[in-house]
Amino acid sequence: MNVPTTLHSWDDSVALFERRGLPVSTYENLYEESYDVHTGALSIDGHFDLDAAELDGTGYIVDGDLDVSGAVLNIDDGCPALIVLGDLRAAAVYLEGDAKLLVRGSVHVEAFVGNMTDKLVMLHGDLRAGVTVLSAEFAPDLVEGTLDGPVLAPAYLAPSFAAAPVAADAVLVPEVLRTGVDDESESLRCFDAPGVHGGRLLRRIEAGLPVTLARSGPAPASDGDAGATGNGVVEG
Repeated sequence: MNVPTTLHSWDDSVALFERRGLPVSTYENLYEESYDVHTGALSIDGHFDLDAAELDGTGYIVDGDLDVSGAVLNIDDGCPALIVLGDLRAAAVYLEGDAKLLVRGSVHVEAFVGNMTDKLVMLHGDLRAGVTVLSAEFAPDLVEGTLDGPVLAPAYLAPSFAAAPVAADAVLVPEVLRTGVDDESESLRCFDAPGVHGGRLLRRIEAGLPVTLARSGPAPASDGDAGATGNGVVEG
């Protein structure tokens, strides 16, 4: 995947963050290194696989909205940071490595999944998801706006993110639920979100298939919210 970018020094990246209103308390948690900057809105056809990224710097900065027809994926440790200075729209976000995801605007996805990461995840707008699945002590460091949609999380996390518990089978397609028949510990990917089979959930997201009962198609289309000028379209 070749995302057109320009390498920015840390000082130039900070200047960009300040122009776009990203708080110091957010970007001060990043590595003070160079970053690959895409100017303007960016559309990616397919998955945005952070583990497969080839960069000159230590992460991506998208100076505008980011639209991904597939999923934003991070499975392995050592992936680059992703900083979006507009809104992020994707079929799904799946984070399982040492992810660093900063979004100045809102996130719109069918599924937002976080599992056992040594992560930095800060969202300054809303998190609007068909389902949010939190597992193995994962929780976003910040959701400044509204967390909209059902949340599936273990009991030690659930009170912070949902007013009332939600059953997995009331939200998710049967194919990603635990059945008790083939729920081997390794294939679960250490998921402790109740009722959720982590391995099957990941495989379905990677296959581009819907994971919620309410969805039968691709991710929500852009609603025309304003972002930075310019546009790039990249095939994944």
